[in-house]
Amino acid sequence: MIPTPDLSHLTKKDYEHVYEPAEDTFILLDGLEEDAGKLRSAHPRICLEIGSGSGCVSSFVGSILGASTTLYLTTDINFHACRCTRQTGHQNKIPIDAVNASLAAPLMRRLRHAVDVLIFNPPYVPTYSDEADDAQLRADIPGAWAGGKDGMQITDVLLDQVEDLLSPVGRFYLVAVKQNDVPAIRRRMLDIYGLQSEVVLQRRAGGEHLYVIRFTR
Repeated sequence: MIPTPDLSHLTKKDYEHVYEPAEDTFILLDGLEEDAGKLRSAHPRICLEIGSGSGCVSSFVGSILGASTTLYLTTDINFHACRCTRQTGHQNKIPIDAVNASLAAPLMRRLRHAVDVLIFNPPYVPTYSDEADDAQLRADIPGAWAGGKDGMQITDVLLDQVEDLLSPVGRFYLVAVKQNDVPAIRRRMLDIYGLQSEVVLQRRAGGEHLYVIRFTR
């Protein structure tokens, strides 16, 4: 078993502004661990996590792939999350470049068809659309969970960017809940972009039915 990254440097005050790892985080870690052998054998050069929060997930991927052969990039609209991500990388000896940005917006041109591992644990909780808009605008902790209509308002934007980002051997890992309509997501990515998909893990956690979906070319 690959250990969960050390987050002991983060404080209660940090978690007032940054999403604390929870069941959705841990199912994503478990899904990535399921694929650890395949990830290592692919020798990925660029790993990009969208919405890195505490930095737990990218640091975990770093523990799978190693610190020296892969470039670890993250984005988050929350400045506090970017700071925490860098600190978590340092704490776990994984060099992470954290970019304060919405989704992959400033990286699209430079990373076109270059990302070997793309990861997104999105704000998936169904809310009113204006609540999701306000959360993104404020760029604080509500932006980590307020997902708008069907919980898909933010995810929909990234799904339209995935094909442009993925390398020929790229893998995209997405966390979703049942309300997001996982079969519809999978059909959309196949019918529009030709991306194959598989549910790596699914699990009930409290009132949520969580999924980790892997997309590949």
